[in-house]
Amino acid sequence: MTQTDSLGRSTFHHIAPQTGVRPTNREIRWLKHIERHGPQSSQYLYELTRDTHRCKDTALRQMQKLRAGGFLRLPQQQRATEHSEFNPYVYDLTKAAKDHLFDLGLADPTVRPTGHWWHGFATSCVTSSIDIAAARHGVRYIPAHTILAKQGATLEIPMKRGKLIPDQLFALDYGGSFRAFMLEVDRGTEPSRSSAARKSLAKSIQQYEALLQRGYQKTHYGLKANLLVLWVFNSPTRQMKFLSLLEGHSELIRRSILTTCVNLYDLVRLGGTNLFNEPWQRSGNSQQRICD
Repeated sequence: MTQTDSLGRSTFHHIAPQTGVRPTNREIRWLKHIERHGPQSSQYLYELTRDTHRCKDTALRQMQKLRAGGFLRLPQQQRATEHSEFNPYVYDLTKAAKDHLFDLGLADPTVRPTGHWWHGFATSCVTSSIDIAAARHGVRYIPAHTILAKQGATLEIPMKRGKLIPDQLFALDYGGSFRAFMLEVDRGTEPSRSSAARKSLAKSIQQYEALLQRGYQKTHYGLKANLLVLWVFNSPTRQMKFLSLLEGHSELIRRSILTTCVNLYDLVRLGGTNLFNEPWQRSGNSQQRICD
């Protein structure tokens, strides 16, 4: 395996170790952002601090420095995509980075996406893009671990039949008024309907309808704010099929679910801050923006 290129520079598989690296305040913001959301592309980390540090080349070099210093790593899964060499690097925390945040008294018991790596990474892109864009509009992002700490709750909600585990949970503080969100990211791996016990779009709708009708988000999470369920698709056909499934359900669930369609690979490269600003689709052809 090639460890360096022809000029001796670092590659995806190898970087020369560097001693004495100590993260700056900006770089600690990067580490905290990864801790909060999960693996992040270099584009997202640059966007996070672009308001105070405009030079992208400098930012990329500093990320490489953190990698050489043992604070950032490159998950191998990102190489298993078409034209991966043209995509921004995706960074995750090392144990040294986690220990450093703990030593500074900054570590938090965050709730990061689980399951298949690409699904978790897509989820982290969605929440990260919303967090970054919200901050630029003076809206505070409240992560899942802060919400769950109120009642010592788990992300998993026990139901009368089975359990409901959203891909992510967060809230937005619009300056004293709040709205909570449960997030589902659909990569097209589940059937629309299924007579078997496996998860399907139709069964997920039924679960969320039961949750809202019985107020489990209030009793389990202790939420007082209104709740919206965000469903992100990477196929317009899947999104339209989902919205058609919603039509036979109650007004409560049809008004509580917002959908959008994004190219998840473009989301990785471009930052996707439009998720906060642009309208989401609701059943019945109405729309709503989450920035309002």
